[in-house]
Amino acid sequence: MPELPEVETTKNGISPYLKGFTIERIVVRQPKLRWPVSSELMQISQQKVTALSRRAKYLIIHTEQGYIIGHLGMSGSVRIVPHNSPIDKHDHLDIVMNNGKLMRYNDPRRFGAWLWTTNLEEFHLFLKLGPEPLSEQFNADYLFNKSRQKTTAIKTFIMDNAIVVGVGNIYANESLFLCGLHPIKAAGKLTKAQCELLVSTIKQVLSNAIEQGGTTLKDFLQPDGRPGYFAQQLLVYGNKDKLCPKCGTKIGSLVIGQRNSFYCPKCQKK
Repeated sequence: MPELPEVETTKNGISPYLKGFTIERIVVRQPKLRWPVSSELMQISQQKVTALSRRAKYLIIHTEQGYIIGHLGMSGSVRIVPHNSPIDKHDHLDIVMNNGKLMRYNDPRRFGAWLWTTNLEEFHLFLKLGPEPLSEQFNADYLFNKSRQKTTAIKTFIMDNAIVVGVGNIYANESLFLCGLHPIKAAGKLTKAQCELLVSTIKQVLSNAIEQGGTTLKDFLQPDGRPGYFAQQLLVYGNKDKLCPKCGTKIGSLVIGQRNSFYCPKCQKK
């Protein structure tokens, strides 16, 4: 699944081709995605795109009359192509612009979403989301207070979108390794100093991933068709039985909350 850095990369990639231009129409070839494509999207015509933003892993296209909200799902991607480009099997939706380009959404598993709202603050999918990880609201005091008396494994805790959005499996593994924290350590046992280190590390890991264009997952492509490059620098994720880059111990793995977790038995303490 595309993680927050991939979504941010996608937003940055498509923005020059959408912002300031006008949507001529939206072509929906497959309305049955994770949720049905909002019927309002099929009626859009001659609406100017005023901005693009992101909330958690959702893309938000701001128009003069409302907001198009997209989620890439498990295997979705968007790219910018010229009008009349050949249509592939899993090209489910086009946003046709007045500049000779269109944004094309491709999703083999059809687990993404394209929705419409006129009120972002009351949009139902956003109501229970925690703060953005790169925002000032996500800080050591916040994490420390939220974690008190929690017996949840710290890896599960920081992946909970009600606590903080967008810290997916890959980046949770990497951040905990860099902090020397075992992924099954109870969140309630974190000290204030550990919270400070974890918050700053999460911010740095995500920022690095965004800067480098997102992780090279097999299903993810940037809007220009090039894969991201951050996966080449992953320290523990997917590296079971390889040697820890810090101490040389074999990297271990276990399943936490039905997600594969990777850690160094020597460097990461419970």
